[in-house]
Amino acid sequence: MLRITELKLPIEHADTLIHQDTQIQAAILKRLDIAKDDLIRFEIFKRGVDARKSHAILYVYSLDVTVKNEAKLLAIFKKDPHIQPSPDTGYHVVATATKPPALRPVIVGFGPAGIFAALILAQSGFKPIVLERGKEVRKRTKDTWGLWRKNTLNPESNVQYGEGGAGTFSDGKLYSQIKDPKHYGRKVIHEFIKAGAPPEIQYVSHPHIGTFRLVGMVEEMRNTIQSLGGEIRFESRVDDIHVENQQVQGVTLHTGEYIATHHLILAVGHSARDTFEMVYNKGIYVEAKPFSVGFRIEHPQGLIDRARYGKSYSEDLLNKLGAADYRLVHHAQNGRSVYSFCMCPGGTVVAAASEPHRVVTNGMSQYSRNERNANAGIVVGITPEVDYPDHPLAGMAFQRQLESHAFVLGGSNYNAPGQLIGDFLANRPSTQLGEVTPSYTPGVTLTNLDTALPEFAITAMREAIPAFAKQLPGFDLADGVLTGVETRTSSPIRIKRDDNTLESINTKGLYPCGEGAGYAGGILSAGVDGIKVAEAVALSIGQEI
Repeated sequence: MLRITELKLPIEHADTLIHQDTQIQAAILKRLDIAKDDLIRFEIFKRGVDARKSHAILYVYSLDVTVKNEAKLLAIFKKDPHIQPSPDTGYHVVATATKPPALRPVIVGFGPAGIFAALILAQSGFKPIVLERGKEVRKRTKDTWGLWRKNTLNPESNVQYGEGGAGTFSDGKLYSQIKDPKHYGRKVIHEFIKAGAPPEIQYVSHPHIGTFRLVGMVEEMRNTIQSLGGEIRFESRVDDIHVENQQVQGVTLHTGEYIATHHLILAVGHSARDTFEMVYNKGIYVEAKPFSVGFRIEHPQGLIDRARYGKSYSEDLLNKLGAADYRLVHHAQNGRSVYSFCMCPGGTVVAAASEPHRVVTNGMSQYSRNERNANAGIVVGITPEVDYPDHPLAGMAFQRQLESHAFVLGGSNYNAPGQLIGDFLANRPSTQLGEVTPSYTPGVTLTNLDTALPEFAITAMREAIPAFAKQLPGFDLADGVLTGVETRTSSPIRIKRDDNTLESINTKGLYPCGEGAGYAGGILSAGVDGIKVAEAVALSIGQEI
C-alpha cells in the first residue's frame, strides 16, 4: 500500500467535508500517472486545509492507496517524499493474560487516561478494577447543571470529577502535538468511532466531538470494559495508598474499604488536589511543573470567521469548514508568554469549579459549534523556578488563591467576575455590557479584573491583546468580554516516573498517568498515555504470572 501526502484539491469543488470519490480518484491517477484499472482502492488517512492568502483555499489529503505494480511505482517515486510505503498504524497487543492475575490491576480515575488504560487491560484479559470518585456520566451531568443553573456545587460530582473526566464538558478536541511513533492516537480515534463518534474524526486535521456526543460514547466504552471483565466503581474516592518497602500494596477508599494490588495506575485529573496532597505526604516523589493562568475571552463568532477566512469568506465556505478557530502567541516585554488556550468556536464559557467558594472558568462547545460566541482562554505562563520555587505543591496553592479571589470578585455566589476588553485595556471597571453577551452561567458580575491575576500577568495580557488584533483584526473589540479566572490549563505538579517502566521513580507498582500526573494535556494525549501505561502494567503482570 502507498501513502500519498500533500495531494491538494480546491475546496470550492468539494461538496462538504471531502471531495467526491471520483474527484479524488482522478487526482490519484494524475499524481501517479497510472490508468484507472491500475488503481484498486484508496482510503483517506488525513484531510487538512491550506488557507494561505496567496491562493484559493485547498483541501490537503494524505491517502492510503492500493495499486497494481506497487513495487514498480515505489521505484519510480523513490526520491519523492510524498509517495512512500504506508506505515502500519494498526494497534498490536503487547501482552495477554493466560490466567487472571492474583491481584488485579487498579486504576484510580475514569477520565480519558483511565478509560483507555482500563480498555487496553480489559481487552488484554487483565480484568482491571476502576475506582472513580465521581458519579456515572448522566448523574454527573445533572450535578454539573446544578452549578450552572442553580449556583449549587457538588464537590464530588462536577466538571472536574466523574465518568469521562474534565474532557466530557469541553469541545471534545482530538488533536495533539505529542510524538506518537507507535500510532496510539489512531487506536484512540478508532475506539471513539466504535463508541459512536462521527467517522470523520478519523481523517479531519482538527477533529472534535462535542459534549453531548461524548456522554454517550463514554457510556458505551464503559459497557465494553465491563463486558470484558473490568469492574468500574463510582463514588469511590481513594483516600490512601499503602506502600511497604517502596512497593504499592493497595488502596483504602473513603468508606474504609481496602483493596489489595501491586499495580496501581494513578489517572486522576489535573484538579485532584486532595489526592496530590496525599501522594506527596506519602513520600511519593512529586515535583512542580509549569502551567498557565488567565481569563476566558469572548467575541462574536462571525467576527472570528471573517477575520480568519478573509476574502475567501462565504456562507458556502462556512458550511464546509465550520466555525473558524485561532491560535495566538505573544512574547511580552516583561518576559512572559501569552497565548490562546482551548479555543472553542461557537461555544460557551462554563463554570468549572470543583471546590467550594472558588470560581474557575473553562470553555466547551457542541459538535455543531453553532453558538453565537467564540471563546478561548487567554493565559500567561507560570514557571515554578520563578513564581513558586519553595514547595512542589505551591502552584496548587497559587491556583486556589486566584480562584478564591475570583469568587469574591464575582459576588460570592459562583458568578464569575467579568470585564469588557476595552475597559480592561483602559484599566477601568465595566458597568454595562455592549455587543457581546457573556455565555458563562450562573452569571457574570461586571467589575475590574485588575486584581484578579498577578500584576505581571495583567501587564502581559494588556500588551498581548492589541498585538493579537494585528494578527486577527477585531480581536481587541471593545465590547468583547473577559471572564475570570482560567487556572486549570494543566496540572501544577508532575508525579515523576521512570522513562522505561513508567512506574514512579521511588514507588514500585505505582504508575502515574495522564494529565493529573503531568504526562498529558487534552483528551487525545491523555488517551495515548493511558494506552502506554496499560501496556507497561500488562508487561509487568505478565512477567509475574
